[in-house]
Amino acid sequence: MLYITDTITLQDWELTESFMRASGPGGQNVNKVSSAVELRFEAASSPSLPLPVKNRLRRLAGRRWTSEGALVLQCDETRSQARNRDIIRERLKELIEKAITPPKRRIATRPTLGSKKRRLKAKKVRGEVKAMRGKVDPD
Repeated sequence: MLYITDTITLQDWELTESFMRASGPGGQNVNKVSSAVELRFEAASSPSLPLPVKNRLRRLAGRRWTSEGALVLQCDETRSQARNRDIIRERLKELIEKAITPPKRRIATRPTLGSKKRRLKAKKVRGEVKAMRGKVDPD
């Protein structure tokens, strides 16, 4: 069981872990031990997550969201399988916590009168500079 918040806890049947040999440093050990972890969370069929959280999670996950509605995360940062498991579970927890908080609504603002005047003055000065670039009369 993975505890996220007071209201959200993921059950063991929702999470599937598979292990594979990792690339990178590790010497001979890297060819023998399956230390990389792939965590698959069946988010679309999860009763733990409300629908708005699932939608935000899908947007945050990007390519990691499969067409079946599963979230697939991978980790092969360390040489230890147990440490990689902890890292990947923590990443899943952080991703779900980020999806729980709804995005802030943007408050429309208007430019101040001073900023409008400064912009128009800068445009006028720039136009005058460009107007002076014309051909010079040979008189």
